Amino acid sequence: MSLERLDKLLCSTGRWSRKEVKEMIRQGRVRVDGRAAGRPEEKLDRMSACLAVDGAEVDCSPFAYVMLHKPAGLLSATEDKSQPTVLDLLPPELKRRGLFPVGRLDRDTTGLLLLTDDGDLAHQLLSPRKHVDKVYLAEVDGKIDREDAAAMAAGMVLPDGLHCLPAGLEPLGDGASCLVTLREGKYHQVKRMLAARGKPVLTLHRLSMGPLALDEGLKPGEWRFLTEKERNKLYELGTAI
Repeated sequence: MSLERLDKLLCSTGRWSRKEVKEMIRQGRVRVDGRAAGRPEEKLDRMSACLAVDGAEVDCSPFAYVMLHKPAGLLSATEDKSQPTVLDLLPPELKRRGLFPVGRLDRDTTGLLLLTDDGDLAHQLLSPRKHVDKVYLAEVDGKIDREDAAAMAAGMVLPDGLHCLPAGLEPLGDGASCLVTLREGKYHQVKRMLAARGKPVLTLHRLSMGPLALDEGLKPGEWRFLTEKERNKLYELGTAI
């Protein structure tokens, strides 16, 4: 069991500075397992201690996992000097934790984006050797046909020489919309593959990444923390692949 200082645990949430934490403890606003906290340097087990500030429970888990419904017009980056990023949709305390996008969606692409500060899990999900499925809903200029699906299922070599692994392509309705399933995430890959088939993409929306599906209740720009069940599915994926 690894013990950590109380002030360090509270500061790790990104919500308060070390100075603010010390003042809150002095004022009696911090409680540990139902009792008033005594000293900032008090040692606690992060995984078992129950912490509360002003009566509200504080999550001091080592990592944060956020599901974001990315809207169009934002960069999938932690910061940019001239353009807004997906991190600008989060409150300051979460931004201070150092969250980053797991993979990137183009500026005009919408849908599921996972944000976390868990570098090991992000590596597992993004590693090209792991082949984590990513499912997109695409609207194209044209009609998807069987030949398009067969070409993508066989793997494609694009005009610029890019080799693409076999991918799934399922036409929907009249064929102007389709589901695309990738097991890799090369630059603009969905758009480039469909453009090579003469079906340029008009809109692109990510529905899922591995076992994680976009919450239909989230509107563009909204976010929520992953549930325990969703986190466990990602952990299982990370250890199994």
